[in-house]
Amino acid sequence: MTVVLAIRCADGLVIASDSQITDDDRGMSFPAQKLHDLGDHAAWAGSGARGVLRDIDAALTARADEVLAALDIGHALQEVALPILRHHYDHFIPEIPGEPTQATPSAYVLAAGYGRTGPFIVEINPNGLVGRYEDIGFHAIGSGAAMAQQAGALLAHFRMTERPVGYGVLAAVRVIEALSVTSPNVGFEIDVARITEAGAEHLGADAMATARDGVARWIAAEQELLDGLLD
Repeated sequence: MTVVLAIRCADGLVIASDSQITDDDRGMSFPAQKLHDLGDHAAWAGSGARGVLRDIDAALTARADEVLAALDIGHALQEVALPILRHHYDHFIPEIPGEPTQATPSAYVLAAGYGRTGPFIVEINPNGLVGRYEDIGFHAIGSGAAMAQQAGALLAHFRMTERPVGYGVLAAVRVIEALSVTSPNVGFEIDVARITEAGAEHLGADAMATARDGVARWIAAEQELLDGLLD
């Protein structure tokens, strides 16, 4: 199971993912990097067929400056992803004699950051359609997306779009940590990129430890408040 989510804050964006790959055909899980740079001011992650996502990664690495300079970044990302999706669909063999049905070569892409026209949260789905979510302020993809959207809705009253990006980091970590408890296929290390107009920063081990401490303090403060509500 994969979960990738993006949050818009008052002064930036956060994009985060788990790092667990589950291979249902072989009954195994292993860690993998899902979050990637998109130039200096954005990042992206994907869900779905790893071969497709690997090709998209190579194309976005080569064309990052072009994509971020586009007047319509959704269309620019679409132009990169569509030929790759079509190639894999055209060369996919859906039925192999004597073998069970194989996974399809579909993939989702979620990108967040700053482009020529400002902050963006963009999804490209397996049909090549573009979704824009910077106005909503939250979006998730992956097989854990529905649970992430529900968790995001439960945190909506904290108004992350009105808070500094550091709060968005805490919200992203809290959502994925919650999913890792309820869904065993979401797991391993959480990967987070913190993005402002100055650039994108992937959080290292020390920054992640600080974020987890902040989440623990947040939860403790909520528990303390709840304990006193009926006094």
